[in-house]
Amino acid sequence: MDRRSFIRKAGFAGAGAAAATTLAAPAIAQSMPKVSWRVTSSFPKALDTIFGAAETMAKYVREATDGNFDIQVFAAGELVPALQAADAAAAGTVEACHTASYYYWGKDPTYALGTAVPFGLNVRQFNAWNYYGGGQDLLNEFYATQGLYGLACGNTGAQMGGWYRKEINTVADLQGLKMRIGGFAGKIMGTLGVVPQQIAGGDIYPSLEKGTIDAAEWVGPYDDEKLGFYKVAKYYYYPGFREGGPALHLLMNLAKWNELPKSYQAVLTAASEAANCDMMASYDHKNPAALRKLVAGGAELRPFSQEVLQAAFDASNATYTEIMGSNAAFKKIYESQSAFKKDAYLWAQISEYTFDTFMMIQQRNGKL
Repeated sequence: MDRRSFIRKAGFAGAGAAAATTLAAPAIAQSMPKVSWRVTSSFPKALDTIFGAAETMAKYVREATDGNFDIQVFAAGELVPALQAADAAAAGTVEACHTASYYYWGKDPTYALGTAVPFGLNVRQFNAWNYYGGGQDLLNEFYATQGLYGLACGNTGAQMGGWYRKEINTVADLQGLKMRIGGFAGKIMGTLGVVPQQIAGGDIYPSLEKGTIDAAEWVGPYDDEKLGFYKVAKYYYYPGFREGGPALHLLMNLAKWNELPKSYQAVLTAASEAANCDMMASYDHKNPAALRKLVAGGAELRPFSQEVLQAAFDASNATYTEIMGSNAAFKKIYESQSAFKKDAYLWAQISEYTFDTFMMIQQRNGKL
């Protein structure tokens, strides 16, 4: 082989390889651009499990993109007041928020269906409906009208029914009861004679202690134990029928979501799903021990009577029927959730319910 010819050809090949390398770098850079987002939370850092879901999501996104997509999470009040988080995201003040959609039900009751309504979906039903029953698309059809795009990002599971200073046995016991109860559920309880009170988390304990309110709902054993409610209202009722599976959401500015590369949208979607699962697992791990501490500290567990549950159920359905008469978006999503729930319970009572019931009997008999 002619040596000069070989060198010349090798040179051309090397130049081609170099060119390929030069071309590849910008392509990679374009697919993973530097993006910085701010997420404002509706929760304080003290609620580590709820607030932590957003931090978990941000961590996964950061790691999956080698730090190119960086999301900073800010606690409630650091950038935006807790209950203005979604408004800030829609306006573009921040790129996104981590919040409970039902906080904004006053603007439109449809918001409530993104988190929970009394006697709505439990956590497994919500996830199944959201991911496989068309729920996410239905919710985002509504969120788009608000300038938002949403991804489920956390769930507490069924909550407790709240703390009461006196026993509640009948519907009559609810008449005139001043209760700290948030949002849409307060509307339902109001039809049963309860006087809903909007009180910030930090003010609940002193309000119960002074008798300014007679009852309060919060979340469940882990979060409630830290706030010490059992010291001033010993009756701890269950189940939290107002929130059978309340979902939290990462609500993003719609334009900012659409600007993201498809790869970043995929990473953000996966990270939100992972955080959604992680938060529920965290609560399932923490709540049993917290419940034992509460009972040891003097809390008295009480189930709501069938009379109270039935009255609340009937009042809820009457309210939903009324809203559906004038709100097409609410009607579309609520009917979808209801149809899914009916089939879900048909299956759950065959396998899950019978298995869990048997195992709970073994637990009570000390055989586990």
